[in-house]
Amino acid sequence: MKIPIKILIVDEHAIVRNGIISLLEKEINIEVIGEAAHGIEVLRLIQNGLRPDVIITDIEMPEMDGLELTSLVKLNYPEIKVLILTTTDSKNDVIKFFDAGADGYLLKNISIAEVVFAIEQIYTGYKYICSAIGIKLLGHFRSSSSGQQDLKANIQISNREKEILSLIAEGYTNSEIAEKLYTSKRTIEGNRQTLLDKTGKKNTAALINFVVRNGIID
Repeated sequence: MKIPIKILIVDEHAIVRNGIISLLEKEINIEVIGEAAHGIEVLRLIQNGLRPDVIITDIEMPEMDGLELTSLVKLNYPEIKVLILTTTDSKNDVIKFFDAGADGYLLKNISIAEVVFAIEQIYTGYKYICSAIGIKLLGHFRSSSSGQQDLKANIQISNREKEILSLIAEGYTNSEIAEKLYTSKRTIEGNRQTLLDKTGKKNTAALINFVVRNGIID
């Protein structure tokens, strides 16, 4: 049996923390080991020996906000992953948090399946942004881009792979895509990795950016 991913939930509202905890506790590969209302409380918990694998934190909080918390955690405990879970979809905020070292950025209106998928992705070393943020950033990029394409001539994308890419762009997890396409989760995981390898991209956000820019999917 795999060791569960240890999670610390940070949000100033107890009702939000309780809601996230109740949903994550149903996942066999995730263990919520603590909660906090703000950044100072998080640092106190860590200094007292609590060691989460992933901190899930909001942006706006009293005492110490999510940005300062992210910067301090990454400076002092770089092995701990930080996943932002907020209502703010500002491009500038997304950039600021990734510059501060955040490993992922999610909006609170996403499904618990995507939260779990994001946790698993960043735990294994990938960066992650939810599909709504990715689409918004792509829209901004496309409007400000010169329109030059970077598609490599030797890349061949099959119709099946285009179908998978479209579902990834819509925010579906590997399990959900497998169910829709009547195949296994392992097969979809392999397809996703093949697409990353083909395009030379390191994560899903960069992959979707690439295929949209090059007109591979709409």
